[in-house]
Amino acid sequence: MLPLLQCCPNGSRPAEAHPAVPITPWQLATAVAEVAELGVTSVHLHPRDAVGLETLAGPELATVVATVRAAAPGVEIGVSTGAWITPDPVRRTELVEGWSGLAAGRPDVASVNVHEPGWLPVCAALHRAGVGIELGVFTTKAAALLRVEGVPAGTVRVLAEVQETNPDRAQAAATDLLAALDFLPPDLPILLHGEEGGAWPVLAEAVRLGLHRRIGLEDTLVLPDGTPAPDNAALVRAAQTLQGA
Repeated sequence: MLPLLQCCPNGSRPAEAHPAVPITPWQLATAVAEVAELGVTSVHLHPRDAVGLETLAGPELATVVATVRAAAPGVEIGVSTGAWITPDPVRRTELVEGWSGLAAGRPDVASVNVHEPGWLPVCAALHRAGVGIELGVFTTKAAALLRVEGVPAGTVRVLAEVQETNPDRAQAAATDLLAALDFLPPDLPILLHGEEGGAWPVLAEAVRLGLHRRIGLEDTLVLPDGTPAPDNAALVRAAQTLQGA
């Protein structure tokens, strides 16, 4: 399997963080269509409601997913289930349970952060809803928890999400996190990525190791040389240059 370059176009960033951060369904669809033209086949989105707040509610999420899917057919659409979106784990699980009936508005995959309360019930709800799971592992402690609990059914990949933002230390942090995940089955893909100052050093490490990787305005607002990135497409082109695509 060739390494995947996933795009994360918005994350939790507010609109004022960058002129090209996509918030509305139409903006997300436009951004995804642009990176799909560059060969991106997977995206990780943070859908918003009518006032711009992140949401797990079925109607709003379905509108985003269906709009993006129409603009970029064939692209894997992933969303977040971060606990900050809906802090109550019981309510979060209930919302995810409702995704099974979303038809064209149902995401292909969803990320679940292993360190967050209620992560296992959310994983089980996603599996019942027919949505693949991306397990977000931020720390070696979270990796140890995953080792104990085991990989939930329906997991399609593990996201090794390096939190170290100092570019001089990010690659070492990536090495430590990957070492803590050495128990994973060899056929379970790992997507390695960093954020802010660590985004490009960690992406370079993912390229070196032949792992899946991601880039987008969620992770960084700048190009490898430190200049502001005009948009998500510019970040993807820079990542493709780095990986020799």
